[in-house]
Amino acid sequence: MLQENSYIGTPYDDVFHTLINDCPELVLPVINEMFGENYRGDEQIVFGQNEHFLNQQDGPGEKRITDSSFVVKGETDKKYHLECQSTGDSSMLVRLFEYDTQIALDPKELDGNVLTVTFPHTGVLYLRFSKKLKDKMTIRMITPGGELSYDIAVMKMQSYTLDDIFERKLYFLIPFYAFVLERQIKAVGNNKEKLAEIINEYAIIETKLSLVLESGDLTSFSQKAIKEMVNVIVASLARHNELIVEGVKSVMGGKILNYEAKDILNRGRQEGRQEGIEKGKSEVALDMLKEKLSLDMIARITKLPTERIVELATANGLSVC
Repeated sequence: MLQENSYIGTPYDDVFHTLINDCPELVLPVINEMFGENYRGDEQIVFGQNEHFLNQQDGPGEKRITDSSFVVKGETDKKYHLECQSTGDSSMLVRLFEYDTQIALDPKELDGNVLTVTFPHTGVLYLRFSKKLKDKMTIRMITPGGELSYDIAVMKMQSYTLDDIFERKLYFLIPFYAFVLERQIKAVGNNKEKLAEIINEYAIIETKLSLVLESGDLTSFSQKAIKEMVNVIVASLARHNELIVEGVKSVMGGKILNYEAKDILNRGRQEGRQEGIEKGKSEVALDMLKEKLSLDMIARITKLPTERIVELATANGLSVC
């Protein structure tokens, strides 16, 4: 069961780690995207040791916590290590190598005079990035026996649209979509139109999540976890704008849009008549009017003409924002 957390200090790492550990089924599409794998989604994920102590020459061991290391059990077992990075950091490769070395030693194979260690397939999700960041990074080792190297996969959050995320089933990325909207979030201020644009974007996300849940591609637990993590990240990025935080939290509650997804879509499928869909849209628009959502937002979500929404408001004694 999801636990309430304060997420003080590293909210993005905490969200990343929470989703991997609480909803491991969301990770496999990310692995497919990062490493070009073809996991079906029913493979078993076995988690490794997340805490490692790194030996220091001039002091006690330093505890480092990786975002996640695990083995995917498929036709062949493969070890993976994923990290989340909010900004570019020149020391990232050093830390990755330190982590990978410790992960490679867990477990290790010792056969007589031969020690065999298996390094993981390693990837980083960059929430922000500069133009200098390439699609992969490389760790190169010069050993007495020759030169060795391996690549670190790079996933850039800013490269993914909402359509990309849902089409590729990268639901794991949804909480981090706030970084795609970061400039818009910071520019909102007291501008109602810009606020409506942000809230509308999350209304669309909520609707799409509800449809995915209805289709069976997402469990109710994972949907709930994603929405909770959305709120955590938005609360951090928009911490100076309570209107955004409360607006997104209200929309992600799903009171209105779950009804839209389940009622409008299913009614249209079952009845096969356009009037059924239109009636459902009107009912949703009415609910939104009662919740005091803006006319523009209601029109964007329901695709109803503004005249029809005003007509509904007038008929039911409601005001239009």
